Amino acid sequence: MSQGHFIVLEGIDGSGTTTQCHQLADYLRNAGIPFILTREPGGTPAAEKIRDLVLDPALGDISHTAELFLYAASRAQHVEELIRPALDRGDVVICDRYIASSLAYQGYGRGLDLDTIRQVNMLAVIGCMPDLTIYLDLPLEVARARRDKRGEVADRLEQAGESLQEKVARGYREIAKGDHTALVFDARQKEAQLAGNIRDALRKQWPWFPAEENE
Repeated sequence: MSQGHFIVLEGIDGSGTTTQCHQLADYLRNAGIPFILTREPGGTPAAEKIRDLVLDPALGDISHTAELFLYAASRAQHVEELIRPALDRGDVVICDRYIASSLAYQGYGRGLDLDTIRQVNMLAVIGCMPDLTIYLDLPLEVARARRDKRGEVADRLEQAGESLQEKVARGYREIAKGDHTALVFDARQKEAQLAGNIRDALRKQWPWFPAEENE
């Protein structure tokens, strides 16, 4: 594997993107494949500070445009400091959310122009785009039950209400339809089953992807 591969997982809050990122990372670690596991917003010290700000409920209602630029600023730092160097080394990059999240939340959710969001993000990432984007599709009521079960304090976006979440869920489905890198999975599956199905799909895409131990 001479060049890096960039894998992004996307989905509504509660769809399991973080869990499946860790499942994939554990599999690559056990197979001896060099990788980095990261997230958005965040991934670097500066980007994590922006994450703390933008998701803090105490921030209150900032303008949707300001929100867009905060996410883009975090992403620009993330790409320059962590993602692009890892890809240049030939590593696999597993990222929990990326540009599709901005389209879903700031575009479909907040109502900002989708082309404007794309333009802002293209400036931020300077062509650093995923090779594959795994969309985890989950009914809102199931995602809500999962979030409630976690018992965590809701962040600023999660506190924005079900109306936003409904718009975001519709947005993700529309985005996936037009995304040539998209692989869509039903996230109602058991955690291990979904992880296995994701690995099977990656194996079909890339000959280098390691086989299961029992194959």
